[in-house]
Amino acid sequence: MKTNSKKWLKRLGIFLGTLILIVVGYVVYVFSSYYRLEDKQKLTITGKSTEKAKTRKSYRITSGNIGFGAYSDDYSFFMDGGKESRARSKDAVIENVSSYAEAVAQLNPDFMLFQEVDIDGTRSYHVDERKLLLSQTLSTDNTSRNYTFAQNYDSPYLFYPILEPHGKNKSGMLTVSNMKITESIRRSLPIEDGFMKLLDLDRCYSVNRIPTENGKELVLYNLHLSAYTSDPSTADNQLRMLFEDMKEEYDAGNYIIAGGDFNKDLLGNSAEIFGHKELEDNWAKPISEKLIPDFMQLIAPFDEKNPVPSCRNADQPYSESDFVVTVDGFLVSDNVTVEDALVLDTGFKWSDHNPVYMDFVLE
Repeated sequence: MKTNSKKWLKRLGIFLGTLILIVVGYVVYVFSSYYRLEDKQKLTITGKSTEKAKTRKSYRITSGNIGFGAYSDDYSFFMDGGKESRARSKDAVIENVSSYAEAVAQLNPDFMLFQEVDIDGTRSYHVDERKLLLSQTLSTDNTSRNYTFAQNYDSPYLFYPILEPHGKNKSGMLTVSNMKITESIRRSLPIEDGFMKLLDLDRCYSVNRIPTENGKELVLYNLHLSAYTSDPSTADNQLRMLFEDMKEEYDAGNYIIAGGDFNKDLLGNSAEIFGHKELEDNWAKPISEKLIPDFMQLIAPFDEKNPVPSCRNADQPYSESDFVVTVDGFLVSDNVTVEDALVLDTGFKWSDHNPVYMDFVLE
């Protein structure tokens, strides 16, 4: 009996030792795989448009977070308290991204901003969503528009959840323009240090320069700011960096438009506006008005007669009783006149974000 007990203890010791080595090895792999892209990285500009932007002409810009093609209206995500970690199938990814792109294209925009665009991911079945979006929004010869792509996520293989790991994923932000883009760079935003940096994206924004007929530039920003941070100052520091950058452009006489997913309650009181005050969540805080410079204006897409939110909670399948909020919108300089800004109501069929759009004039 003693001999058998020793054998079992030995086997148990070997098993536990092996398990510890695997866990330690994996932790080393995750930390050693982590990196951040360099700041001020030049981005590739694709397309042959030569058109310059005009003053006193109405243009339309859209912005939409496509949620890596996974978020149909009945989808819930594990990192938000839901159940699923990947899109349900490759076909589901193609259907969601294509349908989202088609809805945006029907708005006839001059500029399009997309976030959470996977170019190679376990969670999205290795579908290049950038190509999928472009195939739906570019002309057949791919020359009538320019586009750029800024990477903001390149994760090591995440073995969680155990039964269906989130896997290894590479993602970013796509900017599409009818006008000529002469230069595009990627600016790295401040993020949290320590372990928390592994749970966040490699936060950034892209800066795209579009010449205007009066010799100035329209400087177009595509952004996706942090949502969940243990240090509240991180999000504020991201905005401070953005506004400092914008100040230089404004002082140079340029036009400034930024759009994207702010992960902030842009309306300030979304829970009350959309009739769910009792469900008021605390993850989406308003942007502090003190941070916004005098020369910039926050544009929250909104129709008082028919209010539509831009984002739903993803902790469960969507229902009209859920907490909803508007986190997607725009910032414009005071030499840009905004004619309208609205949310396109898709019923969250293809993403946890509805597309937003804004009509504007360069003065």
